[in-house]
Amino acid sequence: MSRIGKLPVKIPSGVTVTVQDHRVSVKSGNSELVRQLNPEMTVSIKEGNVIVERPSESKLHRSLHGLTRTLVWNMIEGVSKGYEKQLELVGVGYRASRQGEALVLNVGYSHQVRYPVPKGITIDVPEPTRINIKGASKEDVGQVAAEVRKIRPPEPYKGKGILYRGERIRRKAGKTGKTGTGTGAAR
Repeated sequence: MSRIGKLPVKIPSGVTVTVQDHRVSVKSGNSELVRQLNPEMTVSIKEGNVIVERPSESKLHRSLHGLTRTLVWNMIEGVSKGYEKQLELVGVGYRASRQGEALVLNVGYSHQVRYPVPKGITIDVPEPTRINIKGASKEDVGQVAAEVRKIRPPEPYKGKGILYRGERIRRKAGKTGKTGTGTGAAR
């Protein structure tokens, strides 16, 4: 039995979970997530809990068991509490701002980079060097954070770029100058 898969997922108050033809829908307030799950897994609702069961002890079914339970748990957590990723901009003149439905970044290019905010995601810029990405879907929040970070990934020599809050960049030593005199030309 999968240690993660066998744990029931408690449904908090105010959250509605419906299962229909291997399609799980989780709804709370104004956010709703829908996901098609593997048809080999059995998902049921019993006594305020979501139970995931597998048909056999094969390796595939054991791995799908834990995965399916975690996906359902992430959906319930997302609609009840939400997920958030925080990014920091490090570099001279690096700044972010919100203009309409787009995130505008000045990150050392000759032009501003506009990133359109996807549906279901909220991007806040509390300071010019901080970006907060929020949403109900853990996958979407992580994907948007990765796409924004990809605009100017952190580099190891000066440590400049867009990085996750609290992330440490391993620094590399730059080139060292050749010791001695001259340019290396023959005498």
